[in-house]
Amino acid sequence: MIRFDGHIHSPYCPHGTSDSFEQYIEKALELGFEQISFTEHAPLPESFCDPVPTKDSAMTTDQLQRYLEHLLRLKKVYKEDITINIGLEVDYIEGYESDTRRLLNEWGNHLDDAILSVHFLKNRDNYRCLDYSWKEFETIIKEYGSLEKVYKKYFETLILSIQSDLGPHKPKRIGHITLVRKFQELFPRTFDDSSYVMEVLTVLQREGLVLDVNGAGLVKPYCNEFYPPIPWILKAKEMGIPFVYGSDAHRANLLGTGLEQVDSILGSTKSSQ
Repeated sequence: MIRFDGHIHSPYCPHGTSDSFEQYIEKALELGFEQISFTEHAPLPESFCDPVPTKDSAMTTDQLQRYLEHLLRLKKVYKEDITINIGLEVDYIEGYESDTRRLLNEWGNHLDDAILSVHFLKNRDNYRCLDYSWKEFETIIKEYGSLEKVYKKYFETLILSIQSDLGPHKPKRIGHITLVRKFQELFPRTFDDSSYVMEVLTVLQREGLVLDVNGAGLVKPYCNEFYPPIPWILKAKEMGIPFVYGSDAHRANLLGTGLEQVDSILGSTKSSQ
């Protein structure tokens, strides 16, 4: 059992900061982590048009090669101090499963770790980024016709990601399973989403996959909770679903977000995986 942050971004994140790998690593050492995973956003399929206005959802393939080489060097530099895993956060995009499988087949052997996440929702032939901004989320609600329909589509897509055949290198951990709640204080629910979350946990359990216990929602101004919230993390633990704490930090000073709260309730930074 080790202290582990399994979801960290990097200077290669186009929508992150210029904080260096070293800044993240030194912060991890300060917090007493024995192992960390850098899980930068994997390149999107070449034929997929990034729907965010800034076109900065993920790094390019050229950047991916440099990212891997950079981390290989740092693994050697810090080998006596901390275990550094080379990882990716891979987007599940409905309709692009074969492209994602090819990406994983090409690069999977270079990875120590990976997360599979849903950020994009498909509506007919149109895609929207769920968490880009509250204004974008408002547009998504209008397109789907109601907030509940957006939630329903998100959780349906999440289940598709869990059940998808992405080949032998498919990530075993599923990222921030309640990301749809990111703007919940601006768009409060008038419905109960517990059946959706429970269905996701049930499928996770059946498929033998791992839960990302993600602290990033705590610092999102309209969310203010873990992804998923603590009661659902406890439910996952009761169901025997393995979990890994992740700060999902996009800058070094956010590494360890929610660490003390998770430790006090679950001890989950000492990975159950």
